Amino acid sequence: MARIKPPALRPGDTVGIVAPASNIQREPLEAGCRALEQFGYKPFFFDSILNQDLYFAGSIKRRATELHEMFARPEVRAILCARGGYGCNYLLPHLDLSLIRSNPKIFAGYSDITSLLTCIHNATGLVAFHAPMLAKDFAKTGGVDEHSWKAALEGWSEWELGSGSGMRGLADGEADGVLYGGCLSMLAASLGTPYEVQTTGTLLFIEDVAAKPYQIDRMLMQLKLAGRLDGVAGIIFGEMVDCVQHAEQAYTLEEVVRRVVGDLGVPIAYGLRSGHVSSRNVTLPIGVRANLRVAAGQATLAIREPAVIPAQKPNVVRV
Repeated sequence: MARIKPPALRPGDTVGIVAPASNIQREPLEAGCRALEQFGYKPFFFDSILNQDLYFAGSIKRRATELHEMFARPEVRAILCARGGYGCNYLLPHLDLSLIRSNPKIFAGYSDITSLLTCIHNATGLVAFHAPMLAKDFAKTGGVDEHSWKAALEGWSEWELGSGSGMRGLADGEADGVLYGGCLSMLAASLGTPYEVQTTGTLLFIEDVAAKPYQIDRMLMQLKLAGRLDGVAGIIFGEMVDCVQHAEQAYTLEEVVRRVVGDLGVPIAYGLRSGHVSSRNVTLPIGVRANLRVAAGQATLAIREPAVIPAQKPNVVRV
């Protein structure tokens, strides 16, 4: 499928805030909006964003309607998820993919939002963004890696992530591929569904939080046995926050990872701070060409093309 790139995000642009998964609270919502304003954007959301149905942010209809309305509104230049949690899988059969394809916009989030990122990219070709979320990362000091946010969403032609992103090498090599992936739990949950992840030719990014090493092992093996690791060009693991059995365990998660994927013969990096992270969440564009180099314990991920259509001229910000 031909790729579609959304227009770049510029100072003064309106950013639509959505809650397609778990319910959110007003305080982190407002804190995130204040931070977004400090970045130079105008946050916009519907009052229904605070609805709650069990552990969801309202009904399926409310959440799907909210998402579609943000894609349809011409003044909304980007769509940022407030948080993840659980519930995006309910929306997949209800997505108006024609509407989304006809109104390409920056769509950003992580965690449970992985289901939407991969589904929308696979079905429409739209470049999506594994990126900080409003009520999680923007709402706290030091939650957003500003360099990668601007590089990805403003349309820098080439940029790199290295040791400053937390990334280090596990298996040497160099590979070109399309950057793709997200939360491991969501990638594994897609298997056997119409929304199964498509990993051939990708630099596959994998991250998760608070999963025990044997659970990470099990999900990686599920991907492996399903053939979803056969055609990957390289693998990049996230920070993997709190993915331990207990503090005194006699092995590392890196050892577990090597056992499962070390025989693939592809470069493998570990520790990239995107998604569930301790601080400074890195933005990754899903669906762009990239290069992964791993040697002597070091790793570099180079983004080889703009993720968005760069703006011809900056917005005029009136105060």
